[in-house]
Amino acid sequence: MPGIIGKKVGMTSVFSAEGKNIPCTVIEAGPCVVTQLKSLEKDGYEAVQLGFEEKKEKNTTKPLVGHFKKAGVTPKRKLVEFAADFERELKLGEEILVDIFEENSWVDVTGVSKGKGFQGVVKRHGFGGVGQSTHGQHNRLRAPGSVGAASYPARVFKGMRMAGRTGGKRVRVENLKVIKVIPENNLLLIKGSIPGAKGSFLIIEK
Repeated sequence: MPGIIGKKVGMTSVFSAEGKNIPCTVIEAGPCVVTQLKSLEKDGYEAVQLGFEEKKEKNTTKPLVGHFKKAGVTPKRKLVEFAADFERELKLGEEILVDIFEENSWVDVTGVSKGKGFQGVVKRHGFGGVGQSTHGQHNRLRAPGSVGAASYPARVFKGMRMAGRTGGKRVRVENLKVIKVIPENNLLLIKGSIPGAKGSFLIIEK
């Protein structure tokens, strides 16, 4: 199986065999169930749909209730598609556990970054500010400066780095090391930080 759905628990640190203190993100990865198998003949591409975390049937839409019943599973809160697994044949309702990962392997993690609301250019894009507070600068230290010429092209170019809504975007972090796999608790310890708030859903791929 190429990946699994998880939930961010928080951060901790563990000691390596050399005695180094390694910061880690704790992820509750799975158990996930196979809710749909997409084929080339029927759907035009091959994929596996996984469901994660229980959800009440009364809070699930009727079409999705039928979708889950067809797979023979209870309603799930999060659905994600992964590339088809050619290593093993999966069946509807089959459970995917965290033991698909091995210690010291490498993974890519996708999550939604923390939303920070409307922010200025210093926080949003890392602008340095003017640098001096004298010579009539007044309160312009964190201002963005010029955004374009008035005469030509007499407009602001697309993509100009300006103030605006920050965070709350889908972010993928590649090549993160799996420090520890704890299958009895469905936990995965991954080196370093991962985008998203505590309790947010994550997609972990090999």
